[in-house]
Amino acid sequence: MDRDWTPLRTPRLVLRRFREDDAAVLAAYRSDPDVACFQSWDTPYAVGTARAFVHEMAEVTPGLPGEWFQVAVSLTEAGPPVGDVAFSPREHDPRIVEIGYTVAPPFQRRGYATEAVSALLGHLFGVRGAHRVTASCDQRNAASRRLLERLGMRLEGHLVESYWDGGTWADDLLFAVLAREWDARG
Repeated sequence: MDRDWTPLRTPRLVLRRFREDDAAVLAAYRSDPDVACFQSWDTPYAVGTARAFVHEMAEVTPGLPGEWFQVAVSLTEAGPPVGDVAFSPREHDPRIVEIGYTVAPPFQRRGYATEAVSALLGHLFGVRGAHRVTASCDQRNAASRRLLERLGMRLEGHLVESYWDGGTWADDLLFAVLAREWDARG
């Protein structure tokens, strides 16, 4: 198991640890209301908050049960992030892993999210031995739902008014895929 984080490479992307010089870009896309509307943070997302987050992620051991580990998605090893992906193994059974993802608006609708999340799923199943990977998305986030479905994740639940998003009660859609289902996709 990769206890550090060896960057994952796809044909167009690198999934790497955040670096200190990523903080301003992270703060910028997390401050975008179109990005933040379906996420758990408030806007504006300050550069200082981003810097603290980047430092925190530098210290996290990937795959610790109950802990989120987030990595930058960039077009090159040295390039700035165009988004990020994250995973958190369940505390009481780390073979069950939740994922999350964000892509900055200028880089949306180019297949980067599909490519990055697919690489993450391959890593979780192939390297980290995950049995089941889950994801949730706000019911109003049609693009996220399509992404999860495109990757072979099935809708397993619809939680009605399950969280307060700061202005209204929102529904959460729950998705999952098993290792054998991922493997069968080739």
